[in-house]
Amino acid sequence: MKAFPAIVVADSRGRITDQPELAAAGRSGRAIYPLDPAQLMPLPETSRLYLLPGRRALGFNAKGTIESADDEHVAVAAFLPPGYVALALAAFAADKRAPRLPLFCYCAVCWYRGKFHVPAFRVDPNPKHDISRFDMRKVYREIRRWIRKYPGNRLVEHHGLVCVKEYGCPNAANLFLQRWEAPVAVSGECNASCQGCISKQDATSIPAPQARIGFVPTVAEIVEMAVPHLEKAPHAMISFGQGCEGEPLLEGNLIEAAIRAIRKKTNRGAIHLNTNGSKPDIVKRLAAAGLNSIRISLNSARPALYAAYYRCRGYSFDDVLKSFHNARKAGVWISINYLTFPGVTDDPAECRAFSRLLKKTTPHMIQWRNLNIDPDLYMDTVDRACPSKRQRPMGITTLMQYHHGQFPKIKFGYFNA
Repeated sequence: MKAFPAIVVADSRGRITDQPELAAAGRSGRAIYPLDPAQLMPLPETSRLYLLPGRRALGFNAKGTIESADDEHVAVAAFLPPGYVALALAAFAADKRAPRLPLFCYCAVCWYRGKFHVPAFRVDPNPKHDISRFDMRKVYREIRRWIRKYPGNRLVEHHGLVCVKEYGCPNAANLFLQRWEAPVAVSGECNASCQGCISKQDATSIPAPQARIGFVPTVAEIVEMAVPHLEKAPHAMISFGQGCEGEPLLEGNLIEAAIRAIRKKTNRGAIHLNTNGSKPDIVKRLAAAGLNSIRISLNSARPALYAAYYRCRGYSFDDVLKSFHNARKAGVWISINYLTFPGVTDDPAECRAFSRLLKKTTPHMIQWRNLNIDPDLYMDTVDRACPSKRQRPMGITTLMQYHHGQFPKIKFGYFNA
């Protein structure tokens, strides 16, 4: 058994094997470096291994020189389950004709001590998305029961027949199990065109893994679905803003009316919003109506890189900062959905910018979530938005330790609290 982690590759039939003559490498930004065994953990049980077409795995030979695997094999990456943060991405050399990769996080994977390992750690131990917690036969029975109980409610049908059965959404499954967080999708439109948008990709070769909701629900449909969940579910939460929709603030009037109608029927549970924070005035109105918590997504605290990724239409980074301010002033629980990418998120310049943002916005929580995107595509975006020479990355764990030391009251996690 080798004392160092070895690269893994796949042949044309998809069979994965190690190549023990090459020590495994990881990627941070564009830099390639040997994987540190101290940062490795066994591949989580529900991870997926992906083959990377047109890409050869990179490793280090006995001389310590970067070397690629042979042309007959392609690189392999791991997609981690919810709650895990990637510390390094897969190291590969892409052919000129290599296709763009779909919207996943491509964590490095290696063979070490007789099993697959990944440079990652679990940032949130909450098991509410663990596959082992779901009896899908029961979920499907409950979907049928809910549809019979609420005939004509398009929102119930959407979350059951589309979100659960087509996309396997854990939150949607939890709706029908009446526990924890449940989704309320409302918006088919968006005022951003994010490079990593999972519900719509315009004029690109990248397939969107989900389609946006094709209708706007009524207040009655929302109330009919949300109130029973809030009244009965343990740790009950409903959340506007889902992967199967656009930006919920574009349906601000609808959400405001729905919140007020829900709170006339029950004060139990939390009403939450996942958003890009583009409309601070609507955030203020929703907070006044009874919104309990908000999660605002950022890929970067640097306005230029934020704009390059989100490609905003009709709003700016300053509007996002105003939404933080309005939520804080209203006493709403604030989370930052920080889209994490090794070599960019832990760039010292980004660290400084994020630290300044935390001082301004004083959130209660940072949700460290992997940015799902083709690494080369994102690095091209970073290079255009931040052309100045970058310093050596700090490392994701060092970055998190730094922010925890500076802001010890801010909770770190992955799921909505």
